[in-house]
Amino acid sequence: MKRCLLLLPFLAACSNTPQITNYLTPYRIDVRQGNFVTQEMVAQLKPGLTRDQVRFILGSPLVADMFHADRWDYVYRFRPGRGEVQQRTMTVFFQDNKLTRVAGDVVAEEATTGQAPRPTTQVVEIPAPAGAAADAQEKK
Repeated sequence: MKRCLLLLPFLAACSNTPQITNYLTPYRIDVRQGNFVTQEMVAQLKPGLTRDQVRFILGSPLVADMFHADRWDYVYRFRPGRGEVQQRTMTVFFQDNKLTRVAGDVVAEEATTGQAPRPTTQVVEIPAPAGAAADAQEKK
């Protein structure tokens, strides 16, 4: 009991010092989840590529929905230890197991400079190959 009374002034003196927790915070790791798709990868996509060729270029999709069999979703989420969470999404559409279009945040860069900034989400229409139109007419 006497020891507690002797330590009481020292504890009271410590209460006026700034808390050490204001200066020290725990380390937080960066968390990366999903498929990181670069603009160079998207630039390699051409209309008419097969699913296997698209998988070779972009990797396996994060979401391959059985209800939307002609659609693959690539989602990437980066959560730094400190700072804002970043998320990118890209969707690849197929028709008859051939690539038709790509939509999302990641699009292929164009060689021209000095243009106005592009919107964060953009739909890229990929025209059908020239031979596909003739094949479609023959089938009818």
